[in-house]
Parts: sequence; structure tokens; C-alpha cells
Amino acid sequence: MGWNPFWPKYMKDNLGATAIAIGLVSSITTAENMIFQLPGGLLADRYGRKKIIVWGTLLRVFSPLIYFLAPSWEWVILGAVFNGMASLYMPAFTSIVADSMPESRRGTGYGAYSMITSLPQAFSPIIGGMVMDRYGYVEGVKTFLSIQIAVCLIMVYIRWRYTEETLKTKVTSRRSLLLDGQVMRGFPSSIKVMMIVSVLGSISIRLVMDFTNLYALEVVNLTNTQLGLVQSLVGLISSVLALPGGMLSDRYGRKRNIMLSRLTTPITQWLMTIAFNFESYLAIRSLNGVGLALGGGGMYTGGPSWNALIADIVPQEKRGTVFGAMSTITAIFGAPSSIIGGWLWDTISRQAPFHLSGIIGLIGAIIFWLGVKEPRREEER
Repeated sequence: MGWNPFWPKYMKDNLGATAIAIGLVSSITTAENMIFQLPGGLLADRYGRKKIIVWGTLLRVFSPLIYFLAPSWEWVILGAVFNGMASLYMPAFTSIVADSMPESRRGTGYGAYSMITSLPQAFSPIIGGMVMDRYGYVEGVKTFLSIQIAVCLIMVYIRWRYTEETLKTKVTSRRSLLLDGQVMRGFPSSIKVMMIVSVLGSISIRLVMDFTNLYALEVVNLTNTQLGLVQSLVGLISSVLALPGGMLSDRYGRKRNIMLSRLTTPITQWLMTIAFNFESYLAIRSLNGVGLALGGGGMYTGGPSWNALIADIVPQEKRGTVFGAMSTITAIFGAPSSIIGGWLWDTISRQAPFHLSGIIGLIGAIIFWLGVKEPRREEER
């Protein structure tokens, strides 16, 4: 999405949003995105992956349409609601990849999927930056939103036509669904620890998520083209290295990859506050890209190694529920941190959100290392 790196700046300059308002919209977006994922996971386990993926993709058309028409930042909230409803299909998508891969190749499978889907997106930020510099934020953002609407409609047809159902045994009884709704009951201890780590990671990353690009533009004084170039290079690094990262997790274990990823990201949050020019900002963000490529999700829920570890622990018929539950619980606790990040930005300093983010991220990494036990895989038994 060529417009995404410049969206906070667009909201600030053209829709009248303050830093706290940007954080509020992000919090609502996060909550909407994740809260819908638990019912999405339940539905994916009951009715199958394909139906949920197709309907979720169709719902995703409405959010860029509303963003395109929004006269003020308050209207963005309505777009966030539709974006959240569309996230119903995310657990189904994650589950369908796990269902399609043998245990010994799941890290590679998730890595390949991440690389294939992310690689084309890696080039959109630099194109977006050049468009913003040439035509301005209003015309540039609306051009990319129009393209996104068209692409979403095309994806609805492709996913309806070519996606194959992978779930063979569906949950059919109300009692089974009710028990699945008790998301914490009966989960393995490692999954519960991963949920705690995911919550801390979400709090950490959402403190700075909406202000990283704003920091680059207003503090480091990058041009839009320079910011787009950085975003593209970081995306390219994480995309190209995603497959090797997944292969490493298959060969040497998921836990090491995840730990390295969750150490690298908080360290780069601290380093961000000493960036002083294009070259230093690029180096710091590139290091973060390497961490993301290792597949531990950095400081959020997901990543090839992270998803593969969950799939190793959880049986097929429960995966949609677990992926959805983890995302939902993460959102409930993590969503308010975007508002806190905006408050820190406006009242303390522009560096304060990054410092707090780094501390919380490191705490999550320590808890993960001490609390999660990686299961022995079939070939080791």
C-alpha cells in the first residue's frame, strides 16, 4: 500500500488530526481488527476456511472507499470498523497455510507465503513517496486508495475461484463452539505464555507504530521519497529473508528465531531516537527488517516461526480458534497504547514513546524465553 506510510501525515495535515487523535484512530483500528478475529477463528473451524476468507475479503473493499471520501479524521473511524470486520478471515488464512504443510516444513511454508505476498508490496512505499513529493498528499493518497479498491475487488474473485478448502473435520455442535469460546480453558501453558508475550508486544509496537514515519518526516527531516525508499528497502529485506528464516526455524527450532526477532525490534526502537539523517535511519530500520525476517513477529502476533510454533502445539481443528483468540486478547490489552503513545509524543517528548516501547518489548522477550517450551517434532521422537 503506497499510501500507508504517509497516512498519519495525511490525517494530521489534511483531516485535522492531532497526535492523540491519530493514536485514538489507531487504537480503534487495532481493536476492530483483532476483536473480530476470535469469532472469525470460530467460524473458520465450524464452516471451513474458504467461506470466511471470501466474505472477509469482500468486506475489506469498504474501508479504503470510506477513507477516500472522508472529509475529517472522525470519518476514518467508520472505515476502521469495516476494516476490523474484514479481519474475520485472518485466522482462516493462517490456518489454511498450517493445514497445507507437514509439521517439519511449516516454518518454510510460512516463510515462503510471507515472501511471496510481501515482496510485491516492498516496492509500493518508494513509489508512494515519489508520488507524494510530486502531487501532494491529497492527490497521492486518493490515487492509491482507488487502486486498492480495484485490487480488493479482483482478490474477491480470485479467492472465491481458486481457494481450496483444507478443513476436513468441522466443529458442528453448539456445545463444541461454546467450549471453544472459553478461549483460555484447556490451552497448553506455552500458548498462554505466548498470549502474554503477544499482549506485551502489541502494547510495545503500538506505542510507536503511528509515529515512526511521522518521526522520520518531522524529526529526522526525511523527504517523502526518502521515507518511501527506506520502507521499500526494509520490506525487501524482510521479504527476501523470510523464506531462509522459515527454513532456519524448521532446521534449528522455532524458539531461537522468535527470540532473536523479539530482541532485535525493541533494540531498534531505542536506536530510533538517535537517528539524525537518512543514512542512520536507513541502517536502524534495516536492522529491524532483518529481525522481522527471522519470523518471530518482532513485537506483535505473527511471523513464520511464531505461527509455525503455534501450529506445532495446537491440533488442526482448534487452530482457527487459537489464532483468533490470541489476536483478540492481544487487541483488547494493546489497543489503548496508541493513545498513550500520542500523549507521550504531545506532552513528554517525541522520543518518549520509543523508549517505553523498547523496555516493554525486552520484557516480553525475556518472558518468552523463560516460559515457552518448544515441542519435540515428529522426526525427533
